[in-house]
Parts: sequence; structure tokens; C-alpha cells
Amino acid sequence: MKEELFVSGRNTPNIDPFLHIWHWQIPLYLFLGGLAAGILFFASYYVITGKEKQMQYTVKWAPIIAPFALVIGLGALFLDLKHQLYFWRLYTTVRFTSPMSWGAWTLMLITPMSFIWVASYMKEMFPKWDWKFEILNKFEAWIISVRVPFAWIMMALSIILGVYTGILLSAFNARPLWNTSILGPLFLTSGLSTGLATTIWMSKNKQERIVLSRIDLILILVELFLIIHLFMGFLASSAVQTEAAALFLGGQFTVTFWVFVVILGLAFPATLEILELRGYHVPVWVPAFLILFGGLVFRFVMVEAGQITRFLY
Repeated sequence: MKEELFVSGRNTPNIDPFLHIWHWQIPLYLFLGGLAAGILFFASYYVITGKEKQMQYTVKWAPIIAPFALVIGLGALFLDLKHQLYFWRLYTTVRFTSPMSWGAWTLMLITPMSFIWVASYMKEMFPKWDWKFEILNKFEAWIISVRVPFAWIMMALSIILGVYTGILLSAFNARPLWNTSILGPLFLTSGLSTGLATTIWMSKNKQERIVLSRIDLILILVELFLIIHLFMGFLASSAVQTEAAALFLGGQFTVTFWVFVVILGLAFPATLEILELRGYHVPVWVPAFLILFGGLVFRFVMVEAGQITRFLY
């Protein structure tokens, strides 16, 4: 007979619960969802405020990326599903207390709306564009006539989508790193920033880039504030959340988070944007790429680190 002595039952393989089932698909999905939310939010905002002509790249060109980002993100999410043939069951009910239910229905609405938004501008972007079928031309004309109400709905859905990418994690109360209400606003702010970075990268209008850079600079400062507040909350909380914060304060994710997310993904691009606003020549793609890279790394780090943290039993 083989005898085993358990000194602690807090991390016994195959006995204690241990969440480590999310791989690259989930952070990629969260990143692309936030990116699309940011692009669609500002496209809607400038239509609602009547600044469509001054912000043409924000309203017309950048949204082309949004539907593709959503489709690729949903494809990554589908790959992660255990029972892929039963994904449709998410749409057989509505549960207001379930973040996944909110996310599923929001994505079902905003994905086709993003395609319709792009389609409604095709003739303006490409003068020779022809839909061939009269019913499509009539539908396009109707969408243009109700573009402002359409923008209001899409802007509301984009906010829900951006917040949802963080709430999806914070709903897992058993994971100390995710068990915080800061993740919703933090992921929303990050998504808006990555959406702006994409738009700035695409824009050929200098004045439009200046306006967007100013907004993005504010978003970066808000994001840094939320990150500081996140760790202040952890360090003032229970022992398990203090241990979760320790992963970033001397632990295995310290270099990855503070170098690639905070310094290269936030502080350095913010500095470049300040220099550009002061008249210095900064290649447009550099701060935009760093913000996108930092946003992607941020989601990979949060998903991976969150699965390591646990409450002690």
C-alpha cells in the first residue's frame, strides 16, 4: 500500500480546482473586441456631433477594420469553445446577470451593424461603387436617412462591448486578480485608446490626427490612473489579492507588464504624442503601433496571470 502525506491541500493536482483553460484565443478575442468598440465609438460620436466632414477617416475609413476585427475575434472565441456545435444555445435565453449573455447578444447586434455602417459609406469612399440590386440601394438610402439614430445605438453597443471585455474576467470571483470592478472601465479605456491608435495610423489628415491624439493622450492618462488604482486596491485588500498583485510587483509578470504594457505601451507613446502636439516630427505609426502592442500584451498578461491566482482553501 502506498501512503501519501498531504502537507497542504491548497494546490493538490487533480484534486483542488485550478483554472488554466484559456489560451491565446481569449486575449486575442478581448483585444479585437475592444479595438472594434473603440473604432465604432468614435465613428458614431463624430456623426452624432455633426463633425462627419472634419473627421472623415474616423467616420468612414477606420470602421472598415471593425467588422473584420469582430469576425476574427469571434472566430478565435469559437476555436476556444469546448462544445462548438452548441454555441447557438447562448441565444435561446437572456440572462441579465450573466456577462456572457450580455456579450453574446451585444456581439450579435454590433457585428452586422458594423458591416452596415461601412456599407452605407461605400459610395462616398468609392464613387464608382454599385450595389447592382435595387433593394440594396433602397436599404442604403434608408440607413443614410436614419444614420444619427443608428449611430446612437451603435455607440451604446460599443460602450457595452468595451466594458464587457473586462467584466467577462471580473465575473470570475474565484480569481483574485480578476475580482475587481476596475477591470470594466480599464478594458473600456484601453479599447478606446487602441481604436484611436488605429484611426490615427490610418488618417491622412493632420488636423484630424491632432484632435485624436489629444483625446488619446487623455485616455492614456486615465488608463494609467486606473492601473495605479487597481494595484492600490489589491495591496489594501485581502491576502490573496495582495499575492495576486505580487505577480506584478516583483513576481513573474513584473518585467512583461511594466516594460511592455506601462512603459512601451502607455508612457512612451504618450510622450511621443506630446512631442508631436508641440510640433516635433514623430512618425505616425510609432506611437500607434506601441499602443496596439501594449494593449495586446496587457490582455495576454491579465488572462494568464488571472488563471494563476486563486483563493486559498
